[in-house]
Amino acid sequence: MPATRPRARAVAAVAAAAALSLAAACTGSNDTGAANDDPDAEVTLTFWHGWSAPSEVEAIEANIDAFEKKFPHITVEAVKGVNDDKLNQGLRAGGDNAPDVVSSFTTDNVGRFCSSNVLADLGPFLDESGIDPAKTFPAPMLEYTRYEGKRCALPLLGDAYGLYYNKDAFAEAGIDAPPKTLSEFEEVAKKLTRPDGDGYEQLGFMPNYQGYETTVEHYGGQFGVTYFDDEGDSNAAADPRMTELFEWQKSMVEELGGFEKLRRYRNTFGDEWGPKHPFHTGQVAMQMDGEWRGKMAADAGVDFEIGAAPFPVPDDQADSYGKGYLSGTITGIAATSGKKNAAWELVKYLTTDTDAVVDFANTIHNVPSTLAALESPRLNDDPVYRTFVDIAQHPGSSHAPSSRNGGAFLLTLQDYGLKYESGEEDDLASLLEQADEQIDKDNAQAG
Repeated sequence: MPATRPRARAVAAVAAAAALSLAAACTGSNDTGAANDDPDAEVTLTFWHGWSAPSEVEAIEANIDAFEKKFPHITVEAVKGVNDDKLNQGLRAGGDNAPDVVSSFTTDNVGRFCSSNVLADLGPFLDESGIDPAKTFPAPMLEYTRYEGKRCALPLLGDAYGLYYNKDAFAEAGIDAPPKTLSEFEEVAKKLTRPDGDGYEQLGFMPNYQGYETTVEHYGGQFGVTYFDDEGDSNAAADPRMTELFEWQKSMVEELGGFEKLRRYRNTFGDEWGPKHPFHTGQVAMQMDGEWRGKMAADAGVDFEIGAAPFPVPDDQADSYGKGYLSGTITGIAATSGKKNAAWELVKYLTTDTDAVVDFANTIHNVPSTLAALESPRLNDDPVYRTFVDIAQHPGSSHAPSSRNGGAFLLTLQDYGLKYESGEEDDLASLLEQADEQIDKDNAQAG
C-alpha cells in the first residue's frame, strides 16, 4: 500500500458483563494495562495511522465518522502520517500521549510487534466476540498478522502484487496475451525492449533489485521459496527455489542489457509515487506492482491502454499461475492502553464491518481484507483492479513469514541479491550461505 505512501450506543448489561470477563482473559503478563474499562463509558481513543494523502485521510476519517455514529459514546482522535519509528516509540513509551489503536503499512514488522508485547493479544477479543478468523479473513492475511501463536494485529485492507502491461506496446510487438510462465515472460520482455545507444527507447521490464517493487520477497512469492527451516534457521542456501530465483533474476538482467546499463537507465526514472513513474511514461512496458498502480497510472493521464494479470510463475509451477505476493495494512491495540474494550470496538469495526471495509477499499483502491468484502457486489468492478482481487483470493498467494527481527532478513537477501546480479559475487552457493549466517546472527541478537 503506498504510504503517500505504498480508515448502538446502548450496550446491554449482558454485553457489559462479557466485556468485563474479557478483561481478565485479555490481560497478558506483559501488558501494562488490562482490558477493564467500562464499555459503556464516555471515552476518547487516540488512533495513529500512516495515511497522509488527502484522499486517503478523507477515507479513513469517513470510516471513523461512521464508527462514532454507531458508538456515540466513543470519540476517536486520529493522528495521520505516523511512520513505524514513531509508532514504536509511542507504543513502548505509553503514557497520556501514547496511542490506543495503531495501524502500520509494514506487515514485515508484525513479528517484532508481537514478540515485544507492544500490541495486545487480540485472540481473546475475537473469541469473546464470536469471530472465527479463518471464516473472516483470507488465509495469507491471517498468517502475516500473528507470530508464534499470538495474534497481535488484524488486516485492514490488503495489497496484492501482479503484472501491469502496456497493451498498446503489446499490440505493436504482436503479443496477444500476457505471459503466464517465466520462460514466456523472458521472451516477451526481450521482444518489448528497444535499445537506444547506451540506454533504451523502451525496456520490456526492469528486473533489477534497485527497480521498483522488484524485490526478493515479491519474486519469491511466485517461486514458493521458504525462508526458514523447522528450527527457525535461515534456509536460503538449502532451498533450491531460492537458488532458482537468484539465477533467474540474474539471467533476466543479463538478457536485457546487463547490470550497468540497467542501472544507468534506472537513474532516469521518476519518483515511484509520482506521475513520472516509468510505467506511466512508457519507459518500461511491463511493471510488477500492487493494485494501486492502475489508479495512479490513470490519474497520471497515461496515453495507452493498461492491462493487468498475475505475475508469471516458474515453468514447472505453471498450474499455480494466478497467485501473487500479498501484504497490506495491519491494525492493533496498544498494550499500554487503559481503554482496550473501547479500542477493540474500533478495531473490530474497521476490520470486520463489511460495508466499512468495502467503502475504504473502493476509495483508496486497495484490496479488501475480509472474505465477505471480497465477494461484495458493491466492490469496484474495474477489470484491472479485479485482477488483484482475484490474486488476493488465490490459494497459492502468500506473504513472507513473520520474524522477531521484522523484515531485516528480507533486506539481507536483497543486499546479497544485488551483489550477485551486479557481478560483485559469482559463487551463488557461498553467497547464500553467507546470507544464512548473517540472518541467523541478526535474529539471535534480536531475540
